Amino acid sequence: MAYIATSLPPSLLPLKTSPARPRRLPASAAAAARSEEYFSLREYMSAKVERVNKALDEAVPLRPPQKIHEAMRYSLLAPAKRVIPVLAIASCEAVGGEEALAIPPACAVEMVIAMSFIHDDLPCMDDDDVRRGQPSNHRAFGEHTALLSGCALLALAFQHVAERAAPRVPAERVVRMVAELGRAFGSEGMLGGQLVDKESEGKADVGLEELKYIHECKSATFFEAAAVCGAIAGGGGEEEVGRLRKYARRVGLSYQVMDDVLDVTSTSEELGKTAGKDVASDKAAYPKLMGVEGAREFAAELAERAVEELALFDPPKAAPLYHLARAIPCRKGKGSCA
Repeated sequence: MAYIATSLPPSLLPLKTSPARPRRLPASAAAAARSEEYFSLREYMSAKVERVNKALDEAVPLRPPQKIHEAMRYSLLAPAKRVIPVLAIASCEAVGGEEALAIPPACAVEMVIAMSFIHDDLPCMDDDDVRRGQPSNHRAFGEHTALLSGCALLALAFQHVAERAAPRVPAERVVRMVAELGRAFGSEGMLGGQLVDKESEGKADVGLEELKYIHECKSATFFEAAAVCGAIAGGGGEEEVGRLRKYARRVGLSYQVMDDVLDVTSTSEELGKTAGKDVASDKAAYPKLMGVEGAREFAAELAERAVEELALFDPPKAAPLYHLARAIPCRKGKGSCA
């Protein structure tokens, strides 16, 4: 019997009887839209990605034992859009915090992302040869080194946020961030979602609710952890953190829906990974259940719902969040969110 999640908010389920309908944006969202000519998502992403890449490079220097650190750096520093760590920075800034406060949790989340990719590509999981436009970690370093380097990145993520955030962020906030990361990536988050995903392969009765559970745990949880930790680091209040949690969950799911679409509409070169992998593995995917256009409409609907959660934020400070949400349903391949 297919696993069916029972804790999913019904407001996030896709519309089955009609395509996504245009909605009137909240006042603050409309204000942000009017400021579009003064904000460039591409320039914002470029500046923030440069800072994140520098911090990641410094976080994992080459040192003994040499091979494991080479493998960690290989996957962590591979060319990537860095949308999720930038989301941590944007969320911190949206609540009035400084960029520097969000860099440690941003790097921590990216370390776990790298770990998840390393392990996803292993022969016992998805058995993929390419990731981020280069040979997957186990192809470059061997399976045992890939396994250990992924575990090392996961451990380093918690160490990094605890040590690097502490000097400028109050201890109680650091503890909250560590707990948030553990919740997001543990048995009820990323790892649990990965297990359900593997067990669903080849099943004919996987429905939209189960698929949504898988993607919220496997993918949206990264967006949620980044946004929440960024907001906590920046001193956001409970309502701000709560709204950013909902925003990020919807943006993350929208991103994954578009990932499913791109898997069947793009080439391996455009994706930087093996195209058509979901179909080859007989995995449930949104285009399979809703059709390509239905999946695109659902991604746009999720992005619209995400924007609604930004109504209480100052539009100039939240501009990156508005524009990021709107860019995701327009993704076409590598680098297309900037």
